[in-house]
This record gives sequence, C-alpha cells and structure tokens, in this order.
Amino acid sequence: MTDVWRRLAFYLLLFGTLGTGVELIFLEHFEDPWQWAPIALLGVGVVLGAIVVLRPSRRAVRALQLLMVSYVLAAGVGLYLHLKANVEFELELRPTMADTELILETLKGAIPALAPGVMVQLGLLGLLACFRHPALMTACVDLEREQSEDQLLET
Repeated sequence: MTDVWRRLAFYLLLFGTLGTGVELIFLEHFEDPWQWAPIALLGVGVVLGAIVVLRPSRRAVRALQLLMVSYVLAAGVGLYLHLKANVEFELELRPTMADTELILETLKGAIPALAPGVMVQLGLLGLLACFRHPALMTACVDLEREQSEDQLLET
C-alpha cells in the first residue's frame, strides 16, 4: 500500500470513527453498560488513530491493530444484543408470530439490527491501513540488523 493510500485509509478511519461515536452520543446510546462499549472503543480509536497518523511507532500500530480486532468482536456482541432486543420486543407484541415473520420483523425492528456492522467496517478498514505499516517493517529491519551484528561479534 502506498503512503498516500495508507494516509487516506487512516483519514477515512478517523472520520468514520469520530462520526459513529458522535452519532451514538446523539442517539443516547448509553442506557445500560453494554451500550457504553462501542462509545468507549470509538473514543480510544480516535486517539490511537491520531497517534498512528501523527507519530507512528511499532507499539502504536500494534495497539491499533488490537483495537480494530476489538471493534470486530464488539460488532458481534452488538449484533447479538440488537437482534435479541428486537426478538423480545416483537414477541411481546405478538407472541404467536411465525418463524419467518419473526425473522423479518426482527430485522426491521425498532432497534437497527445491523447497525453494529459499522464497527466491522471500521475494524477491517483499520486493519487494512495497518497492513505492512512502515513502522512495523522498520522494527523487522532493526531486528535483522541486530541479529546480523550479533553474528559478526560472535565470529
């Protein structure tokens, strides 16, 4: 990935992360502790993403990669919670609803069932931006150089 494309991917990641976090705050997505998780992850993502853009280091890139995996995992939990809440709501309204109808109504329910998917998109974009990041490569080159110097000293 060229430096220009990597930088654009990071800007897109920061824009999406900040926008999603602001949207969750406007939607008052903090009624219970589980709802705070994406807001907290997105907040850390903005800070860590900015650090990687402004002062990239091996440690910062690795931390961002770990955070992006957390985004994807959080999306799975969020998807489950959104679908569960919609199923419970639909069954309260009509307890005898058939399976196919229940699935359709759950997906179209009051809580946006697939909204947590944005965390998957952001997580994958972040992992793509970190893929073969120069800060990771320089660490490998430094390690190889150190190993070759050690071999020279041994002979």
